[in-house]
Amino acid sequence: MVKIRLARRGRKKLAMYDVVVADARAPRDGRFIEKLGTYNPLTVPATININDERAFHWVMNGAQPTDTVKAMLSLRGVLLKKHLQVGVIKGAISQETADSKLAAWVTAKETKEQAHRDKITNAKQADAKARKEAEVKVKEARAEAIRKKAEVAAAAASQAAAPAEAPAEGGEAPAAEPEAQA
Repeated sequence: MVKIRLARRGRKKLAMYDVVVADARAPRDGRFIEKLGTYNPLTVPATININDERAFHWVMNGAQPTDTVKAMLSLRGVLLKKHLQVGVIKGAISQETADSKLAAWVTAKETKEQAHRDKITNAKQADAKARKEAEVKVKEARAEAIRKKAEVAAAAASQAAAPAEAPAEGGEAPAAEPEAQA
């Protein structure tokens, strides 16, 4: 039995996968018949690069995709294309109708994916703007605290200087304290 499945590569905790056609008895990362593409689940959204024509060829020839690969092929429209092609082979619909349905689905899917990417981009930009505004508020609060501390220090310095000058103005000088000698 031939399967379309993932073969892991990449280092620890940074996995990437190859989408391969392999004999079901072959080990996961072992020998394969053909590499169809790659899958990177670590990006947002996940990056899926698959040769749709070759995947369609293998699915039509009876290769069984694993659950994860089946979901990816469904997202890419390969399974819909197979479904429509089986309808054409059975005579239920014409090839033109199948092609138009597939084209309509592909355009709707691309629009939806672009909207999702735009939403993610806008969310990132809004998050960055919010972090910048919070940072500016913290910076202003620190500057205000430093300014108040400087005012308090200046006021204390002026009060310390003012009592020393006040008795001199009164006419009587305070008695000089004898300095302690060590």
